[in-house]
Amino acid sequence: MEHPVTTPAIELRHYGHDDLPQIRQTLLDVHADAYADQMDDEFNQKFPWFVDHWGGNPGFSCVIAYDSGEPVGFAYGAPAAPGREWWREHVDEPPTDSTTFSFSELMVRPKWRKTGVSEHLHNDLLAHRPEALVVLLVDPSHPKVQALYERWGYKKVGNRQPFPDSPNFAVMLLDLHSTAFYQNGYEK
Repeated sequence: MEHPVTTPAIELRHYGHDDLPQIRQTLLDVHADAYADQMDDEFNQKFPWFVDHWGGNPGFSCVIAYDSGEPVGFAYGAPAAPGREWWREHVDEPPTDSTTFSFSELMVRPKWRKTGVSEHLHNDLLAHRPEALVVLLVDPSHPKVQALYERWGYKKVGNRQPFPDSPNFAVMLLDLHSTAFYQNGYEK
């Protein structure tokens, strides 16, 4: 179900699992623009599979940003299955509340990068999550992206290569109950 949230010039719309048929092509189109110069990479070519995989989760949550009706970026993820939080292998003592939201994608088209759209998408996707933690993977060949997540309160806890053809990603965790999270402008 769509629930528009408006910020200056950017409209954020929320979608769930049942909306995937309606938004799937939008996600693919934004990805194609965001990675236009890298679409010959086999891993980038698997993006439709990832959309279907994450969108197939009943808890799938997606926010798409629009500028004058044009899709400019999106963020999505889904709750991790209890007891199957793969980030656990990277921490000595898991927190008491280990409920986890797996933040799968945050993507903004080149023309709208460095405008604050990514932070709006990130904040809006997580604003009302009931989970205690958020986990995501960052390609270490993009240190500026990793630094951005660190500014948003994420901590690197390890590395993981989920597929033989994928990068060895940095595993990053965010405690949604942390003071840093709220100091960065998030609202619960």
